[in-house]
Amino acid sequence: MASPADPAVHPAPPAPGGRKERLDKFLFYARALKSRTLAQKFIESGGVRVNAERTDRSDLKIGAGDVLTMTLHNRILVWRILDPGTRRGPAPEAQGLYQDLSPPPLPKADQSPYEAAIAPRDDGAGRPTKKQRRDTDRLRPNQDND
Repeated sequence: MASPADPAVHPAPPAPGGRKERLDKFLFYARALKSRTLAQKFIESGGVRVNAERTDRSDLKIGAGDVLTMTLHNRILVWRILDPGTRRGPAPEAQGLYQDLSPPPLPKADQSPYEAAIAPRDDGAGRPTKKQRRDTDRLRPNQDND
């Protein structure tokens, strides 16, 4: 059960005269999802709670002080909205739209067997890109079967 001081249960009061924005637009502006269409589908699937109330309305108006709870990319995200935003800007600007109150991810021992089996991959690891393969092929001597 949530404590009375839990920010997800008792959101901060909105700033007086605060601007409101559609929920789907906010998720797009905050870079939670890549497009408004994806945001609308995500919301309509019931994946978002606003101030602890489940919603399926992508046109719901939200503003500063509201708390969003959602599960994205196998993580529980809890965001307190600081500013509803006016555009989809760069990542640092998007991160300034909310305060992240999310719990830390589960340790590997507490994950499901499926999640634990997925090994972390460093950037650049894995299959080479087509450009990298061509560059490698140029280093080899020509091996025509003539």
